[in-house]
Amino acid sequence: MNETIKNLKTRRSIRKFKDKQIADEDLKTILEAGTYAPTGQGKQSPKIVVIQNPEKIKEFSAWNRSFFPVPVPDDMDPFYGAKTLLIVLADSEMPTWKEDGASVLAVLVNAAHAVGVGSCWIHRAYDEFSSEKGKELLKEWGIPERYDGIGHVVLGYPDMEAPKPLPRKEDYIHYVD
Repeated sequence: MNETIKNLKTRRSIRKFKDKQIADEDLKTILEAGTYAPTGQGKQSPKIVVIQNPEKIKEFSAWNRSFFPVPVPDDMDPFYGAKTLLIVLADSEMPTWKEDGASVLAVLVNAAHAVGVGSCWIHRAYDEFSSEKGKELLKEWGIPERYDGIGHVVLGYPDMEAPKPLPRKEDYIHYVD
């Protein structure tokens, strides 16, 4: 089987990571792959923010947890103890901004798997960066306010077996004559 197809079929969300930062070479490979994600008109509207400071990741974890639709325990970590947090933002003035950001997120998680790094796509970035605090962070980071949050990817070396894939649903593909 083609290696790319094999990676796409075997990638799973990892929700338990070793207490070890990923290698810089792995991170650079994953990030570079993300910059090659397909985007509308090839405009490359997204931005990838990288956070590896443990205290900052804890702050972002608590912030992300505050946007859950149902109450969750204060010690619940939506980033699963990952040592690297990526935040994907996209230029909301582009007509394909949501799709562009989602494309980057998909490439990042698949690139991570291809180099042996576990990942999980985490939601609620839109809520975070639509808030006053989010707008302040964009300003602090020198990113224009028109950028909105699309999602997060947490990265780390897996400390669990990858979950087994669910069977594919029968009506996933629909042919039209």
